[in-house]
Amino acid sequence: MIRKKHRPLPVAQAVQTVANAYPFAALSRYVPLQSGENRLYAALREAVPIIDAAIGKIIRLIGTFAVECENRDAQGALNEFLRNVPVNSTHAGVQSFLNGYLSQLLTYGNAVGEIVVGNGGIVALYNASLDDVELRAVSPLKLEVYRRENGGSKPVSYPELVFCSALNPEPGSAKGVSLLRGLPFVSGILLQIYNTIGINWERLGNVRFAVTYKPAGDTADRAFARERAQQIAGEWSRAMRKDSVSDFIAVGDVSIKAIGADNQILDSEVPVREMLEQIVAKLGLPPFLLGFSWSSTERMSSQQADILTSELQAYRRELNPIIHKICRLWLRLNGYDPEFEIKWDNITLQDQVETANARYMNAKAAQIEAALKTEGKEE
Repeated sequence: MIRKKHRPLPVAQAVQTVANAYPFAALSRYVPLQSGENRLYAALREAVPIIDAAIGKIIRLIGTFAVECENRDAQGALNEFLRNVPVNSTHAGVQSFLNGYLSQLLTYGNAVGEIVVGNGGIVALYNASLDDVELRAVSPLKLEVYRRENGGSKPVSYPELVFCSALNPEPGSAKGVSLLRGLPFVSGILLQIYNTIGINWERLGNVRFAVTYKPAGDTADRAFARERAQQIAGEWSRAMRKDSVSDFIAVGDVSIKAIGADNQILDSEVPVREMLEQIVAKLGLPPFLLGFSWSSTERMSSQQADILTSELQAYRRELNPIIHKICRLWLRLNGYDPEFEIKWDNITLQDQVETANARYMNAKAAQIEAALKTEGKEE
């Protein structure tokens, strides 16, 4: 009996989704490094601190998870792998990978990640930059990831190790919708207000003076008006020096006024709040989490917390397929049954308290009903 030799399965020894570049490669690429829309969203997070803070809070509020398997040995080994797997070049743990993945997904609407395998197992996880990859919908039901190279793009060699996500894509499109979509216009108005405030304070806060000299009606005074104006300017400059204190003395009709002192800076509180309300509404976070005390009632804060919980659960559903793919591959490569269950932590302590109170009230009601039934039977 002749046995056929099995070829070893190909493995990815290096990251596939890094652009193949050389010095001055940017001069030869016809594919732009990043679309204009992505550059706009990145600049938006940098220019408006509340947007960057809100995305950071969403990522932290997602929480952590654990994996439960029927095989306890597999469960312990898998959780140990998830805690210590290398991520990119400086981090460790699948939570770090998911944080970067979700940040990219919320900011740009798409996110790309890769499982790096070698020596018969998973050696790292990698968050691919959208500058280095290109997503192509080859059919309505299939999306392929291409790596950008000098002069073009080519598909990755092992697409089963690369995964991507799209946030709320439009029907028939593989491009996701950024969480920041619709905010550039509102943020532009907000930044314009802030810029104007800065200019006005620079103009009115750093006081400038207008010194006016009016010569008398006689001919001699008019003839030497230029020289006297120069003398007054010199004396005024000497009087306004920071390193010395002196009086300003002038002869003739001299008037001094502060430039812009009679102007009034516009009240920016109302328009700024209107713009911030639009931004916070789009981000889906309660205002009190960002330091705004717009709603002070406890009832309204509780309702906003419930809405936030539903938002976070929706983002968890976006991450679940990525977690399933990573865990299934690890279990299969290590010879375990690839069946498991993801257990997310409770989002906030408030949810635990409310759940415990609800259970207590239900148990109390059941106890009272049982006592009433018992009394009825005894009578």
